[in-house]
Amino acid sequence: MKPYRVILSGGGTGGHIYPAIAIAKEIQRRHPDAQFLFVGASDRMEMEKVPQAGFEIEGLWIAGIQRKLTVDNLMFPFKLISSLMKSRKIIKKFKPDVVIGTGGFASGPLLKMATIAGIPAVIQEQNSYAGITNKLLGKSVKKVCVAYDDMQRFFPLEHIVKTGNPVRADLLDIESKRSTAFAKYDLSHSSKVVLIIGGSLGARAINELIEKQLPFFKRKGVQVLWQTGKLYYDKYKHHQADGVQVMAYIDQMDMAYAAADIIISRAGAGSVSELCIVGKATIFIPSPNVAEDHQTKNAQAIEKTGAAILIAEKDLDKKFELVFKGLLNDEKVCFELGRKIKTLALPNATADIVDEVEQLLKY
Repeated sequence: MKPYRVILSGGGTGGHIYPAIAIAKEIQRRHPDAQFLFVGASDRMEMEKVPQAGFEIEGLWIAGIQRKLTVDNLMFPFKLISSLMKSRKIIKKFKPDVVIGTGGFASGPLLKMATIAGIPAVIQEQNSYAGITNKLLGKSVKKVCVAYDDMQRFFPLEHIVKTGNPVRADLLDIESKRSTAFAKYDLSHSSKVVLIIGGSLGARAINELIEKQLPFFKRKGVQVLWQTGKLYYDKYKHHQADGVQVMAYIDQMDMAYAAADIIISRAGAGSVSELCIVGKATIFIPSPNVAEDHQTKNAQAIEKTGAAILIAEKDLDKKFELVFKGLLNDEKVCFELGRKIKTLALPNATADIVDEVEQLLKY
């Protein structure tokens, strides 16, 4: 039998890239002779991250539509036509057996041309509120792998499979790593640890909040692991001190999660899925500056089950200290939040998605 040929398309952010890489690696594990090609946006981070993971990638001249009138928006129709034409050429040349889209600018044109060509296609929708591209493609793909319930609002019910979002395997057993994590970060077992993660680039509102709250954390004896993001590290690195560790980027997230008692995080799909696996008390501060406000909707989907706390950016000044103090003073509330969020975890997501892909390969 000839080797399977697989195209994966996703990018723009790590939340779209890393699931695609995880799916490719699982297919590769099962089918070592399979051949892969990634398709991304030519000026985005996937052009660097995918080759680092050992896969080839082709770039499309594509970008999203901005919320206000810009030159980029005026160029969008030309970029879309260019990307559709290049996608058709890529598909014709590579001859894939299946195409997998994990979201992002390039995913739309590639999956559209694949479905027109009659090639089976799979969408992996990470968020609780589907993006416009995936909603448009949902009727023409064979499968839509989702992470949340009630996604029939966006996709035909018969196409939906609840699999969850791919997460890193090193997160599946963090409890056994707690002592090692405390040693790595030189933490005291007698004080609580708060972990702040605002994404690889950083989150301005969260960083401003943490800077303002450092005296409060010190008074309460809380140890701080603070990922500022690369864009903000230089601005906040001077706060490094006993009990406050300031980092641009955390390279071993399993260790940071293992050390934490309370986690403050954005609510991107990848972060939410990881935090469900991790099972710690979590305060979500969603970014309001994302398409369809999907981070707020992701956080609301968790909050409504009583499994996390959501504070909107506009409410941070009046709510944060009170909420955080409540968690510090009540071990039972922290335990229950951790227990409930862990019940939402779907740790076998990558394998389950690839099971669906294999069904199409054998179809």
